[in-house]
Amino acid sequence: MTDKLPLDGVRVVEFSHMVMGPTCGLALGDLGADVIKVEPVGIGDNTRRLPGAGAGFFITFNRNKRSLALDVATEKGLDFAKRLIARADVLIENFRPGRMQEIGLGYDDLKEVNPGLIYCSLKGFLSGPYEHRPALDEVVQMMGGLAYMTGPPGRPLRVGAPVNDMMGGMFAVIGILAALHERARTGDGQHVKSALYENTAFLVSTSMAQFAVTGKPAAPMPERISAWAVYDVFDTADAQQIFVGVVTDTQWRAFCQVFHQPDLANDPELASNPLRVAARPRLIPQLRALFETITRAQAIERCEQAKLPYAPIRRPDELFDDPQLNTSGGMVEVTMADGRRTRVPALPLQFGDKRLGCRRDIPRLGEHSLDIARELGMDRALIDKLISDRVLGVEMAD
Repeated sequence: MTDKLPLDGVRVVEFSHMVMGPTCGLALGDLGADVIKVEPVGIGDNTRRLPGAGAGFFITFNRNKRSLALDVATEKGLDFAKRLIARADVLIENFRPGRMQEIGLGYDDLKEVNPGLIYCSLKGFLSGPYEHRPALDEVVQMMGGLAYMTGPPGRPLRVGAPVNDMMGGMFAVIGILAALHERARTGDGQHVKSALYENTAFLVSTSMAQFAVTGKPAAPMPERISAWAVYDVFDTADAQQIFVGVVTDTQWRAFCQVFHQPDLANDPELASNPLRVAARPRLIPQLRALFETITRAQAIERCEQAKLPYAPIRRPDELFDDPQLNTSGGMVEVTMADGRRTRVPALPLQFGDKRLGCRRDIPRLGEHSLDIARELGMDRALIDKLISDRVLGVEMAD
């Protein structure tokens, strides 16, 4: 989008690291806010250097932000931060419980500086007996039942993406937008909180409700009794896999037609979805044998013909070549720390026919420190003193 974005004119100060807080800042930045990411002088956000499964965190969640390298543990750094926050609309933070208060940047400290400030804390837990505990995505998946529902019995398994961290960031955005809307009426800011544990509970709420309705605990997904008879992954003749869902009687008739199964179509014991669910022990082996006689491409062609829900089983790296993502503006180009270019998924939103893109590339540590200091009205002598005292960092590379 090249036109003025929805959050143009909103200034956000981000004190965050890892995934949850940066996801919140990413969404606000993509929507047009001026997001200033405050990082420690000299070292920056730890996710700049994470190996393994964390190697992609920084480039995924930090486009459309400006980097300010600042030592807020010093008196001058704290003063700088407060001058910046006094002009901000939103502050987001996801450090351990109590950390922001310890350094003098808690909500009670800042609401006097800026009564209209929307202060958003992204934590492990909302108010309650657990609120002082630290948490990680994996911790809340385990204690909130999500890992239990994902793995086979006796083998709880975390979901294969930081879903709670990312959802926690998105719920924070919802809260921030609501608070900004309320501030437009009242003029008052407020403290908004989003948490990992509570959004895990929200994710498993259907399983909780299932227990309330049936009186029986929901079984883990690999052992569940499906609500639909055909809702499975099938192996194909070319050693590939495809998921196919047949969730209505109309879809069942279409499935039988395009897969040339008149006997199944005319079987009275398969005439409705409840009957087919009851017949799964004999139906699914027949369908597995059927899919093993055709290639995945043939299966896809037939599912398309019948307008059935289907999905080829793919790895995340295969999405780089996905035609949907690459023709709909679904990928955003960014620069990695070593200078190479890559693409990451855009925010999954569309405004009319426009997608949200990248206005600012991944920032180098301290890349925007000088600009921000000047915007606060600091003269060159003061800026040079802050730099020489290592209160302000102006590093141009990691």
